[in-house]
Amino acid sequence: MGRKAIVIGAGIGGIASAIRLAHLGFDTEVYEANAFPGGKINSKKMGSYRFDMGPSVFTEPHLIEELLHINSDKSPEFDFIKLPVSCHYFFEDGSMVSLPSGPEKVAQAFHDQLGEDKEVSLAYLEMIKKNYEAVYPVFISASLHRLRQWMNKGIFWALSRIPKYGLFRTMDHVNKTYFKNAKTVQILNRFATYNGSSPYRAPGLLNVIAHLELNIGPYIPKGGMVSISKAVYEKALSMGVKFHFNQKIEEIIIEGNQVLGIRSSSGIAMAEVIISNMDVHYTYEKLMPGLEAPKKILNQEKSTSAVVFYWGIKKKFPQLDVHNIFFSEKYSDEFKSLFEGRDIIDDPTIYIHVSSKIELNDAPSHGENWFVMVNAPINEGQNWEELRERTRENILRKLGVILGLPIKDLIEEEDYTDPIRMEALYSGKQGSIYGNSSNSRMAAFNRHPNFSNKIRGLYFAGVTVHPGGGIPLALNSAKIIEKCIREDFKID
Repeated sequence: MGRKAIVIGAGIGGIASAIRLAHLGFDTEVYEANAFPGGKINSKKMGSYRFDMGPSVFTEPHLIEELLHINSDKSPEFDFIKLPVSCHYFFEDGSMVSLPSGPEKVAQAFHDQLGEDKEVSLAYLEMIKKNYEAVYPVFISASLHRLRQWMNKGIFWALSRIPKYGLFRTMDHVNKTYFKNAKTVQILNRFATYNGSSPYRAPGLLNVIAHLELNIGPYIPKGGMVSISKAVYEKALSMGVKFHFNQKIEEIIIEGNQVLGIRSSSGIAMAEVIISNMDVHYTYEKLMPGLEAPKKILNQEKSTSAVVFYWGIKKKFPQLDVHNIFFSEKYSDEFKSLFEGRDIIDDPTIYIHVSSKIELNDAPSHGENWFVMVNAPINEGQNWEELRERTRENILRKLGVILGLPIKDLIEEEDYTDPIRMEALYSGKQGSIYGNSSNSRMAAFNRHPNFSNKIRGLYFAGVTVHPGGGIPLALNSAKIIEKCIREDFKID
C-alpha cells in the first residue's frame, strides 16, 4: 500500500496540492465542507444570467496549464483568451481611461489619456517587471522558511535589488515619484486591493502586482472563471484523487510530533501527510486547538473583505468592458475607513466584472451579468444588513450618475455576498479574503510557512499562507508544498 495523504479544503490551492501529491505517488483524498469543488471559484445561475461568485481577474494562465499537464500530455479541456483591454477606469469628473496591456501600449495610453511622459511610464513598467522577475523565483515560487532556499544564488540578485523594491516607502509614495497625474497614481494604487491591503501603508514592493496585468495582460477562461476549478477538479479525478463533499473536518489528529490523520463528520481517516487549505487561523483554532499557534504571524492585521452584488441587468452598456473600476473621489479616506473605522464610506470605489462581454451565454441578448464589488472591512460585529443596504443604495446612486441611468430599475436578478456569508462559506476568519494584509514593510515576508516546524507531515496551502492571496499565489503554494514533501520524504 502506498503513502496516504489528505487535503482539507477543495479550493484551488487544495486541489492543486492534491494533484501534485498524486503525482508523487500518494494515495490522496480531499475533504470539503461544501457540496462543490473550487472554493471561492464557483458559479451561480439566476434566471438567464450566470455569475462567477468569486475571483474575476485571471493572470498567469501557464500555471493552470502546467498543473493540467502533470503526469500526462492529456489534460482536461481548458481554453482562455487574452483581453485586449485590461480595464476601464471611471472618475467622478466624468472622464474615463481605457487601458490596454503591454508596456508600449500602456505607456502610450498614459501619455494620450493622462498626459504622462511616455519614457517615464516605460521606466516604471520596466522597474516593476524587473522587481517581479527578481522576487518570483526566490520569494514566490519557493519557501522563505527553509535554509536551503537561502543558499540559492538567485537570492543574492534579489537582495541586491532591495533599494529598488520600495520596502521603505509606500506604494502611493513610489507611484507619486514617477507620475504627475493623480489619476495615474490612483490607477496604480488600486493594485494594493489585489491582496486586500492599503496603498497608503503597503510597501512599494507590492507595485509588482501591476506587472501581471499591465505588462502581460489579463485573460478570461472560456466558460468563465469557474472553468478553472472544473478543469483542475477533472485533472485530480483523472489522477485517482478521491473527493469527499459535505464533509466538515473536526480535528487534525496528532500524536507527539507526527500527524496521524483527520476526524471528519463521517469518521476517522488516517494519513501520514495532511495539507490544510483552510484559513490558517481556523486550522489552528478549530482543528488543532491543543497545538500552540504562531501568534506573532496570526495576529497581524487582516486583509479586507468585500460586499458583492450579483445583478442581472436588462440592458447593455457599451461603455463598459469586462473589467471596470468606478473610483472614489476620496480614495485615501476609503482605506482609512476600511482599516481604522471598520466601515464602508458613502462614496466607495466600485468594481464591475461583466463576463457576458466575452461569454455571450452568461446573459440574455438584452442584458449583462454584473458582478459588483466594493471592498469591505472584516467582520467585527457590524450591523451587516444595515451596512449592506446602505452600500447598495450608494452604489446605485453613484453608478446612476456616472452611467446616466437609474440602475435600480434595470435589475431583474439579484443576490449578494458579504463578510458574514464569506466566513460561513469559505471559512475565512472574520470574512477576510486574503488572510493577513500587507500593510507593513515586511508583512509579505511574514506569512505563515507552507509547512509546520513542529509537526511532521503537516503542510499549509492557499491564500492565507506563503506566498499570499490570489489564484497564481495559491497555485504557487501547492508547488512549494510539493518541493517540501520531496525534501521531507526523500522523493526524487
